[in-house]
Amino acid sequence: MRDFFAPQNVRRHRVAGTLPAPATTRHHHPNFDKLQLRGWKSAEKEALLPSAAWEKEKQWALRMGLTGSDCLTDKSIPTFARGELPHYAGINTFLKAPYIEDVTKVGAYDAAVIGIPFDGGTTYHPGTRFGPQGVRKISALYTPYNYEMGVDLREQMTLCDVGDVFTIPANIEKTFDQITRAVSHVASSGALPIMIGGDHSIGFPCVRGIAQCTSKRIGIVHFDRHIDIQEKDLDERMHTTPWFHATDLVNVPAVNLVQVGIGGWQVPREGVEVARNRNTNIFTMRDVEELGLAETAARALELAWKDADAVYISFDIDSVDCGFVPGTGWPEPGGFLPREALELVSLVAAEGICGLEVVEVSPPYDCSDITALLATRVIVDVLGTLVSHGKMGSHRGIIDKPVTIPAGPDVE
Repeated sequence: MRDFFAPQNVRRHRVAGTLPAPATTRHHHPNFDKLQLRGWKSAEKEALLPSAAWEKEKQWALRMGLTGSDCLTDKSIPTFARGELPHYAGINTFLKAPYIEDVTKVGAYDAAVIGIPFDGGTTYHPGTRFGPQGVRKISALYTPYNYEMGVDLREQMTLCDVGDVFTIPANIEKTFDQITRAVSHVASSGALPIMIGGDHSIGFPCVRGIAQCTSKRIGIVHFDRHIDIQEKDLDERMHTTPWFHATDLVNVPAVNLVQVGIGGWQVPREGVEVARNRNTNIFTMRDVEELGLAETAARALELAWKDADAVYISFDIDSVDCGFVPGTGWPEPGGFLPREALELVSLVAAEGICGLEVVEVSPPYDCSDITALLATRVIVDVLGTLVSHGKMGSHRGIIDKPVTIPAGPDVE
């Protein structure tokens, strides 16, 4: 029976200013070894990287930019900014790479960045003509070293920036000829061509530029939300048409065209009909989800490399969900997450490539340069993958018909 006279709510008092210590339980993991973490292995790998190129760059900066003020403790700082540092200053080339004014010397480098400022093939948002400038600007944020890969591009390869192709804004066909001429020159030199667009119409003349230099067969892995393979759009060859015309080339068969990420409400039926008739290969986002990234890449490589001698990567930034890439010509929800896109493009690049284009970055629509930053990341991740897998320079083996483009007369 309840004692109604007993105290019902006994208040427990504690010493003022103290709290009872919570009981903590730390789980013991006897098999855990931090030395097996990728993070630790990357730290160990860094110790094996050379630093000679970095030391040489610092000496070069002092020679070109004059020695710094006597008050400076760090004697490697010049008076005028030269080279990588500081990241907020300097003339913007891609990743602060050397600008090669004389393009006849491009063959001295492993890879060359080519800007293609053209948006004459755009059917919605313009502004991709400013893509090369935007990507170069934000690329200054990066160093040439990647911790997870254990790669230092400055130490393990040579990269240059040849500037921009002189495009003709009012004439897409003349622009295509200019682009093909530029890409064929770089490819013929032995440097790996890395193109920054520009809208996706440039895919055709870029591939044509490489195809002109070789009798070998070229496959294409195309990352996009859009199929881009109809013959014409608005009565012209536009950014929705590059793969129709590229796969008309004798050594770029449609059966080696692999398109990854296609889907949504912006895929014209005209393009779907062409893809079906030409027997191309299409992976939707649902395919990628169900197969997983590694299996998607493995199957894409199998299809692109079947009876081919080289593979070209075309990366449309709008393949990434538009919440991450607002600065693009034709945004579409439901695409890749950034980490998925970077993983896939790296898996494809690991087998070696003969060229890379990153297109549809439109800085006027961008926010805090995040679209241009992801485009930069695609390029440096591909370069890092080629270096880490020993594939940098593998493209040179297919160049059996190099073109020769005359230079103008010497100028006193």
